[in-house]
Amino acid sequence: MTGRDLTRGASRFLRIAVLGFAALVAAPATAQIAPQPEAPQAADPAPPGDAPAPEQKKPPRLVLDGRSLPLGGALKIPGMWQAYKARFVTESGRVVDTGNNLISHSEGQGYGMLLAVAANDRAAFDRIWGWTRANLMVRDDALLAWRWEPGKRPAVADMNDASDGDILVAWALAEAGDFWNDMSYRTAGRRIAVEVARKTMIFKTKMGAILLPAVSGFHENDRADGPIINLSYYVFPAFTRLKLVAPEVDWPGLTQTGLNLLDATRASPETLPPDWMSLKDWTYKPADGFPAQFSYNAVRVPLYMAWAGIGEREQYEPFMALVRKTRGSMSIIDVSNGVEVGKFGDAGIGAIGALTACVVEGSKAPPQLFMLAPQDNYYPATLQLLSVVAMQMRYASCLR
Repeated sequence: MTGRDLTRGASRFLRIAVLGFAALVAAPATAQIAPQPEAPQAADPAPPGDAPAPEQKKPPRLVLDGRSLPLGGALKIPGMWQAYKARFVTESGRVVDTGNNLISHSEGQGYGMLLAVAANDRAAFDRIWGWTRANLMVRDDALLAWRWEPGKRPAVADMNDASDGDILVAWALAEAGDFWNDMSYRTAGRRIAVEVARKTMIFKTKMGAILLPAVSGFHENDRADGPIINLSYYVFPAFTRLKLVAPEVDWPGLTQTGLNLLDATRASPETLPPDWMSLKDWTYKPADGFPAQFSYNAVRVPLYMAWAGIGEREQYEPFMALVRKTRGSMSIIDVSNGVEVGKFGDAGIGAIGALTACVVEGSKAPPQLFMLAPQDNYYPATLQLLSVVAMQMRYASCLR
C-alpha cells in the first residue's frame, strides 16, 4: 500500500551503511551485459580483403526448471528458521516488522506462514495463521486488512487490503493443505485466492491480466495516472501453486503479463523496473507521486522470477548488471538515469544478488548466505531466507 511502502522506504533508506554481501559475484564490476536484439539495420562495411565479418555470438538461453514444485519441507537449514522465528515471530503468531515501528502486515504474516511450511513447522504455522485470521481478516470479504499497529486502538485503522499479502497468505494455505493434507487450509486458501481474482485483477486488458495492488486506490477511476501496478506484487512462484485451490483463475496469464510489463520497463538492456508503475492509456511510465526508483519493492522481482523458474536471460540482465556493479549487495537506483541514489542498509537483501548470479552465471552460493546477519531487520532477513528456499528448491548446483 502507498502508506506502507513510503513508510518502509523512509525508515530503511536512512540505513545507508554498506553491509551487503561484498563478494557474492566473482565477475568484475565492469563486466558488460549482452545488448538486446535490435531492429535490422544496414550492415557494417565488410572488412578489407575477403575475410568475412566476425559474427557476434549471443549468450545461450537460460535453461530453467519451471515445474510446479511443492514448498513443504523445502528448507533444509532448520537453524535459520529457528533464528528467524525467535527474532520476528511472537508466541501469539504475530510476525513483527522490526524495521517499521514494530507493525505487522498481511505480507509479513504470509511470509511467516510460507516459511513455516517450508520448515515443516506446523505448530508455528497454526500460530501465525491463527493470529492472521483473528486480527487481519476483519473486512467484509475474504481479503485481509493490510496493516496492524501495536499500541493503537483500533490497531487496524486502514481497512484496505494489499494484494501481495493476500496472495502470500492464500499460497501458504494452499501449500499447507497439500503438505499436511488438511482440507480446512485448502478451503481458506481458495476463498482468498478467488477473492483476489474477483476484486484486484483486471482481465482482458490490452496488456493482459493486470493485478492491482489493492481493492481501493490504484484503479484508473481512483487516480489520474491509473491503473497503477507494482511488479513485486506479482508473486510468480505462487501462481502455479494457487492452481491447487483456484484452478479457474488465469494464473498463467497473470505470469505472462508480469513478464511483459517487465519487458516494457527496459528502455536499455540495463534499465531496472521502478517500484510503482503507471499504465495510463496502456503505456508504461513510473507512477506519479512515487520516487522513480528501483528500491525495496522491485528488488523482489528477480527473487520471484528465480523462485518460479521463469524468465529469459535478457529479463534477468538488468538485475545481473546491478549485481556485478555492486558485487552482489544490490542498491537503490534512479530508473530514469541508472544512477545509484542509495544503498540497502542490511546484508540480507544481498541474498537476492546471490540467487540472481546463481541463475544467470551458475555462481556458487557464498557461505554467509546460510546465516542471518544479527543486525538485520525483518524485511532483509525474510528476503534472505526466501532466497535460500528458492535456491534449495530449484538450484541445487549452486549449493555444491
